[in-house]
Amino acid sequence: MTCVTDMTEHTNIVILDGYTINPGDNPWDSVKALGNCAIYDRTVPELKLERARDAEIILISKVNLDEAVLDALPKLKYISLLATGYNNVDVAAAGRRGIPVSNIPAYSTESVAQTTFALLLELAQQVGLHDASVKAGDWVSCPDHCYWKTPLLELDGLTLGIVGYGTIGKAVARIGAAFGMKIIAYAPRIPQDVGPVHVRFVPLEELFATADVVSLNCPQTQENSGFVNARLLGLMKPGAFLLNLARGGLVNEGDLAQALHSGQLAGAGLDVVAHEPMLADNPLLKAPNCVFTPHIAWASLAARKRLMAIVTANVASFIAGSPVNVVNRQFLKQP
Repeated sequence: MTCVTDMTEHTNIVILDGYTINPGDNPWDSVKALGNCAIYDRTVPELKLERARDAEIILISKVNLDEAVLDALPKLKYISLLATGYNNVDVAAAGRRGIPVSNIPAYSTESVAQTTFALLLELAQQVGLHDASVKAGDWVSCPDHCYWKTPLLELDGLTLGIVGYGTIGKAVARIGAAFGMKIIAYAPRIPQDVGPVHVRFVPLEELFATADVVSLNCPQTQENSGFVNARLLGLMKPGAFLLNLARGGLVNEGDLAQALHSGQLAGAGLDVVAHEPMLADNPLLKAPNCVFTPHIAWASLAARKRLMAIVTANVASFIAGSPVNVVNRQFLKQP
C-alpha cells in the first residue's frame, strides 16, 4: 500500500521503504506532523528517483542511495536511516554535498541480543527438531521416558567470542555471562566502559581460534566486507558455532557453507545474509545445521516503537538546525 499525506506548508519528507517499520502496528503520525510526508511501503530501483525528486528529507531502511542517486536529487538536504547500519548509503558522497546522514542507534539492543540466544539455544538444544519429533509420535512410541535425537550442548563453561563490542555486543556478553559462559571480545578500539561483565579483549585470530561460539555484532564497512572467510573459519574449533546478527556481507557465504559441509563448524545461526531477500541459490540453504531467521532480530514491536521515536527526533532536530546521530560528520562540507 502507498500512502501520501495531505500537503502542508512544511518540509517535503519521503519515506521510500516504510513497510517493515510500520506494517500496520506502528503509525507514522509523529513523522507526519513534521512536514509533507509521502510514505511508500516499498520502492523498486526504477521508481526511486521519481518518488524522491522533490524530497528535502529522505527516510530509508534498505533502499540504496549511491553517489549517482544523490547527484540526481538536488533538493535533498538530509537523510535518516530507519536502521542502525548505513552501508546502503554513500555517506562520504552525501557529506561532500553537505547532506547529513543520521542513523538509529541502540533502539534494538535487547531484541537483537535476545535473538542471538534464540539462535544459539536452537543450535545447542534443537528444540524445533524435538518438537517435530514429539508431534510425529516418537515420544508416544518411545520405550523410555525420554529420548534425544542429537547431542545436547550445555553453554555453561563455554567461551563466547564477540566481534564488535558496542551496545549490542555488551548486551550479548551480559546474557552469555548469565549462562555461565566465559567472554572474550575483539574490537578495533577497546571501549572505556566495558560494562559489568568480565571480558578479555583478544586479537581477532585468537578469538576465532579460542571461542566455542563466535557472535558477529559489528557494523559492516568497506574494509571488513567478507572478512569471515575460509582462513578465519579454518581457525575455529571443530564443534564451534558461528552467529551473525549484524550484516550478511561480513561473511563469505560460500566459505561458511563449505565449513559446515566439511564439519569444521558444528553449526551456524544467521539472522542476515549478503543479499536480502535471500536468493534461491544461496549455498547456505543446503548447508547442514544452519539455522535462519529472516532478519527479524530488530523487529519486535517494542524496538520498532523506539525506532519511530528516534527517527522523529532525528528529523525534528535537523529541521531545528541541530542534527543528531550523524554518522558522516567527518565528510560534511564545511561552511
